[in-house]
Amino acid sequence: MTSPQPTFAFLVTGMGGQLSTDFVDIARPMGQTVFCKGLTIDELDITDPFAVKDTVAQWCRVVRSDSPDHRVVVVNAAAYTAVDAAETDEETAYAVNATAPALLAQACAANGAKLVHVSTDYVFPGDRIGGPPYDVDDETGPKGAYGRTKLAGELAVRELLPDASWVVRTAWVYGVTGKNIVKTAARLERERETVSFVADQHGSPTWSRDLAKGLWALVREDPPPGTYHCTGRGETTWHGFVQAIFEELGADPARVLPIGTEDYPVPAPRPAYSVLSPRAWDQAGLPQMPGWREALHEAFRLYGSAFRP
Repeated sequence: MTSPQPTFAFLVTGMGGQLSTDFVDIARPMGQTVFCKGLTIDELDITDPFAVKDTVAQWCRVVRSDSPDHRVVVVNAAAYTAVDAAETDEETAYAVNATAPALLAQACAANGAKLVHVSTDYVFPGDRIGGPPYDVDDETGPKGAYGRTKLAGELAVRELLPDASWVVRTAWVYGVTGKNIVKTAARLERERETVSFVADQHGSPTWSRDLAKGLWALVREDPPPGTYHCTGRGETTWHGFVQAIFEELGADPARVLPIGTEDYPVPAPRPAYSVLSPRAWDQAGLPQMPGWREALHEAFRLYGSAFRP
């Protein structure tokens, strides 16, 4: 006799963002095996301790009134991601990226829920020119305010919910919703004859829909709590990424010119190399993420018009 599928009850923060929108879009059609509720910042201020405590407790009560066996999982897809603004507004970035995950972890602990907390490649110093990719247990050392606040959030989740949380680091995320490099490149392709992008910063572009599928697989497979890396496979530079975007737009990639980091000064330091190793992900038996170039092609095949201005 086949055992019944477990029913998951997801509470997703940061609704309206790239990842949260894709996660809810993937989860909701699964019918009776998934309950899923996404909350925007107007519906839940994740920096408000009373709001977080009450919201998580109420969600747990509602879904468990249907069945006490439902598996409640909070997916924290909310973040302060304005990397440059964080340099002069670290207090706000800390509230969203560090204090809020701690509040969510405490609420999950009090209600027997699990937590998926999404973090970033910026927790590493990013000075490994040429690699190897950063592994989950490599020494961290963020260079800017954004990375410092995200690392503080990771540490809080591990301390407060060590046996029921997954910290998932990702990088270079783009999707249909909101602003991102793909939409920017598509706009610039229409407006300018040539564009210039940095060719000495290396990372792994990640389609938010693939990331959402990865998070769903993580919860479904239920590997040991801990830290995992989930990005598109392979690596490129911002210059190489935008060249690939131009190719998908049917434009000449030679119109994308390479420049160095020193030619594009910004307030926050950028990692020169922040490729993340999938070793822990693979060892847990989780589905392999697609290569970044393959994912970009599929994103344009399915949603190309949404990326164009």
